[in-house]
Amino acid sequence: MTRIRRNTALITGGASGIGRLMGQRLLELKCSKLVVWDIDELQLNNLTEEWSNQGYEVFPYLVDVANTTHVQEMAGDVLESVGKIDILVNNAGIVIGKNFVDHSTKEIDDTINVNIRGVMQVTRCFLMPMIRSGSGHIVNIASAAGLIPNPRMSVYAASKWAMVGWSESLRLELEQLNRRLRVTTVTPSYIDTGMFKGIKAPLLTPLLDPEEIVEEIIQAIVQDKIWVRSPKIINMLPFLRGILPTRLFDFTAQQLGVYSSMDDFKGRDQS
Repeated sequence: MTRIRRNTALITGGASGIGRLMGQRLLELKCSKLVVWDIDELQLNNLTEEWSNQGYEVFPYLVDVANTTHVQEMAGDVLESVGKIDILVNNAGIVIGKNFVDHSTKEIDDTINVNIRGVMQVTRCFLMPMIRSGSGHIVNIASAAGLIPNPRMSVYAASKWAMVGWSESLRLELEQLNRRLRVTTVTPSYIDTGMFKGIKAPLLTPLLDPEEIVEEIIQAIVQDKIWVRSPKIINMLPFLRGILPTRLFDFTAQQLGVYSSMDDFKGRDQS
C-alpha cells in the first residue's frame, strides 16, 4: 500500500488536463509537497497561485521533458530543494494525429522525445533516491493505443507501445529488489480533456470522464495496482489480439469504430 499523506509527489505535464486533476486530488489527500513540471508557463503560474492560496505547498518548474539536459538540471534542483520524490507521475504527452506519411521529421522526433524518451529520462533522475530509501511509486500514463494499432496514430501508438513495454520491464526489475518500489501502468481509451478533440469514440469505449479516471489512478496508487485499464473492456484487448486471426481482429475493430475514431481529429486548441 502506498501512502499519499505526508509524501512528496511530482507530476509532469501537471498544469492542465489529467495532470492538473491528479495534482488537485493528491493535495486534497494531504500530499505534503507537490512538484509540478510543465512547459506552459502561464498555466503553471495560474495553478500555483490558486493552490498556494488554498494553503498547499506547491513547487512549479518550467520544464521541457524532451530536453534531457534540462531534465537533469531541474531534477537536481528538485532533489536538493524539495527532497526525495515518493510518487512520480509521468503524465506529459503529445499526439499529432496524422497518417505516418504526412508526419514531418520534427513531429516524429517531438512525439518520441516527449512520450517515451522524456519519460525514461525523468524516471532515471528520480529512481536512485527511491531505491536507496527502499520505497517509491512510479505511475506511467500510457494509453490503450499502447495495446492496439490505429490509423492516424502510428507514431503516437509507437511511443505508447514502447512506454508499456518499458514500464512493465521496470516494474519487474524493481520487484526483484524486494523493496517497497511500485510501478503502475495506465492505459485508458480516449479521455474527454481536449487533447483528443474531434475524435469519435468507438462503440463500447465511450469518452472517459477525466475525474473518474483520475480517481481510478489514485486508487491504483493506494492499492499498489499494476494496471489501470479503462474502460474495463480494455482488459480484453491483449486476449482478443492473441486469439483472433489478424484480419478478423481488424474487421472487428473496424466495425466497432476503433480504426475510424481519428478520422476527424483536431486536437487541443493551441491558440
